[in-house]
Amino acid sequence: MRKIVLMMSVSLDGYIEGPHREIDWHRVDAELHRHFNEEISRFGALLDGRVTHELMAAYWPTADQDPASTPTEAEFAGIWRDIPKIVYSRTLERADWNTTVVRDVVPEEVRALKEQPGGDLGLGGADLAAAFLRHDLIDEFRIYVHPVLIGAGKPLFPQADALTALQLTETRTFGNGVVLLRYERVPAGQV
Repeated sequence: MRKIVLMMSVSLDGYIEGPHREIDWHRVDAELHRHFNEEISRFGALLDGRVTHELMAAYWPTADQDPASTPTEAEFAGIWRDIPKIVYSRTLERADWNTTVVRDVVPEEVRALKEQPGGDLGLGGADLAAAFLRHDLIDEFRIYVHPVLIGAGKPLFPQADALTALQLTETRTFGNGVVLLRYERVPAGQV
């Protein structure tokens, strides 16, 4: 069965974006970008909220046509265009680039998606991640901690009423100081 993998970048103090939605503090260099390309190309689909999808769709569909793009960026443009995408949105009417719009997170539908053949499902966006957490749908967390404190903004994880037990399965330090923390959920009853 496919897993749902939350893959997000955060500041050391736990924010995914600054107070004015800025993400210019991300430390994505060639090494980290190559890693992202490798990881995302293995996914069977990307599951994003509207904001994340629109951010990606504003740049990546034609990034490989920009003469200023690096070879790694051009490669990612093709990966992003080709991979199936599901956008969860109550307001978006349609989306291009191999994208399906879904209105709500329905746990039974997500579980059925996990049972389909193909690679794991990459999850992006803090609000969508919060909804998936509420429904106990995230199997793995790949958190990329960037070596910066931004002091305020949108946190990755909302306040929760329940404990979510995790097991560390991998750490990796990149040359730019970003650290990957990879966790899998501990099944209920094994805490």
